[in-house]
Amino acid sequence: MKVRVLTLGLAVLVLTAGSAMAQAHNTGWNPMTFKKPSEAELKQKLTPDQFAVTQKDATERPFRNAYWDNHEAGIYVDVVSGEPLFSSLDKYDSGTGWPSFTRPLEPSNIRTDDDHSMFMERTEVRSTHANSHLGHVFDDGPKPTGLRYCMNSAAMRFIPVDKLEAEGYGQYLPLFKKVGA
Repeated sequence: MKVRVLTLGLAVLVLTAGSAMAQAHNTGWNPMTFKKPSEAELKQKLTPDQFAVTQKDATERPFRNAYWDNHEAGIYVDVVSGEPLFSSLDKYDSGTGWPSFTRPLEPSNIRTDDDHSMFMERTEVRSTHANSHLGHVFDDGPKPTGLRYCMNSAAMRFIPVDKLEAEGYGQYLPLFKKVGA
């Protein structure tokens, strides 16, 4: 009888430790548990550029940002929430100096709003859950969509393919295996 209790106790200990380790390594996006940090917390967590872009709708300078010329395979997630936004498989060189994509990786994580600022009519792109300003979408992109999602690097964090599993985004690995990336 004592052996059974010890075995059961050991099994619970192993399962609990395994679950804790999985949680520690699986930091990906979970819309059920995400709660947007307060403005004060975001000011501490984000760089001044990230805060200005995501929270105050600023635009970073072209050709002087982290991802405009990034050609590595991986995904781009919201810097505030971690929600998956775009894939390098849909990224292209638009010549604008900002990272540009033909489509979102997860359309439900993107929303658009009319933007009438700066004496122009544009379509603003925001993340759905964190409500981060990401950039704008234009209808002058290449096939297959004809769209150009022109994003601010400061609004995103890049996760290379070889780190997807460790960072909790392993479900996207098959996309890259299909194309041999």
